Amino acid sequence: MIKKILIANRGEIAVRIIRACREMGTTSAAVYSEADRTSLHVRLADEAHLIGKAVSSDSYLNAEKIISLAKKIHADAIHPGYGFFSENAKFIAEVEKAGLIFIGPSSTSVELMGSKTAARQLMQTHGVPIVPGTTESITSIDSGLKAAEKIGFPILLKAAAGGGGKGMRKVLHPKDFKDAFEATQREALKSFANDSIYIEKLIENPRHIEVQIIADKHGNYAHLFERECSIQRRHQKIIEEAPSSFVDECTRLNITNAAVNAAKACNYTNAGTVEFLMDSNKNFYFLEMNTRLQVEHPVTEFITGIDLVKEQISIANGHRLSFKQDALKVSGHSFECRVYAEDPSNEFLPSTGRIYEYIEPSGPGIRVDSGFNRGSVIDVYYDPLISKLVCWGADRNQAIRRMIRALNEYHIAGVTTNLSFLIQIFRNKDFTDGNFDINFLEQKFNYFDALQLNEAREKSSDAAAVFAALIKTLRISNGTIQNEELTTNNWSNQLYE
Repeated sequence: MIKKILIANRGEIAVRIIRACREMGTTSAAVYSEADRTSLHVRLADEAHLIGKAVSSDSYLNAEKIISLAKKIHADAIHPGYGFFSENAKFIAEVEKAGLIFIGPSSTSVELMGSKTAARQLMQTHGVPIVPGTTESITSIDSGLKAAEKIGFPILLKAAAGGGGKGMRKVLHPKDFKDAFEATQREALKSFANDSIYIEKLIENPRHIEVQIIADKHGNYAHLFERECSIQRRHQKIIEEAPSSFVDECTRLNITNAAVNAAKACNYTNAGTVEFLMDSNKNFYFLEMNTRLQVEHPVTEFITGIDLVKEQISIANGHRLSFKQDALKVSGHSFECRVYAEDPSNEFLPSTGRIYEYIEPSGPGIRVDSGFNRGSVIDVYYDPLISKLVCWGADRNQAIRRMIRALNEYHIAGVTTNLSFLIQIFRNKDFTDGNFDINFLEQKFNYFDALQLNEAREKSSDAAAVFAALIKTLRISNGTIQNEELTTNNWSNQLYE
């Protein structure tokens, strides 16, 4: 039995795993970098260990340190969360070699699905629809151009070892192929240390639909329905929902069956996600398989009542799935917003600094998965994701209204966030009507709508400055402070003190 789990991650996902461990009576061991000494996951874990300097390569991406520490503290298993080592077949193999349990799929499954070209070949063999394109890597511009012309423009160049929206470029005309090919190769090499590229037919204005699957070590496979992930910016998801308002019951049956077949094709165990593109006629095509827990797993948990992290740990313990497929039903509707420290009015550049005020929304149907609180620091070393705001409603309309309410209740001071941008999306008529695809933000949504709320935010900041000055005056008159600077950024911090 797994008695202690080393969590090889940080932020909100580390907190999420720690809480699951606590409810299961399992000891949680956190790791942290020098930059994360005061982080929430460090304070919540049963034990925490310094793993290295702030840069990921010396801490969260140092495989030797993590595995060595796991053995030293007598951990039985390692949970990778998502990102970092979660889909690294070599790391998983080293964990297995060290006699530790990896809470996730086998290194063999991850390696097989890690290559997009190998995965496409496997899916084609097992009858899972794939986007027309090459099933082998393109090695030269000439051969690539010939393949592209055979497939038919427009096409999409994709890194074979890619993911997370990186290493992808649209090519609309043959004359643009050479430059796009070279640029994609450079990005692929930089991001994944592998410049292999393949070509797909560009499915214009598709939906991004994914299916949550899970399997135990006894041959039991199940799906937990689909998620709609079409609201994206630069191929990065920012809003997810479950179920999809676009998918009817017949399509749901077909796409979930295809996802389970995809999992069986690579002898998959534990939690994973099969991603598809769906055109306007509801034809769907295999995109890739994410061999890990997804960022957006909470929306699936809300509509099914299944705790996916606990299920992961249980499966790693050798247990069977805790539920039967036939017993699962979709209950209500759920949305997730990714709350980032970034500035929508300045090309979404990350915003760093200390969080001086942090008030999470609450109330019926609201869940916040966060790794930060008041006093936390958003730094330059890691992804600026602050939290995942998740809501549930009896239907999609109620869930939308509830999310708008929650977004308006969310207060974060000290760094700029995308909260105003998210509110505008949920108030957009095309979004509320379900009339969108993966190009929604680029083609239909007016980015300047977000700027209007940014202006409102600035006015609010001005009001905060006035309020701060008032508080300062009162405190000086009471003799509590003398000649002390009270800025807009720290007014709430000073007020609390």
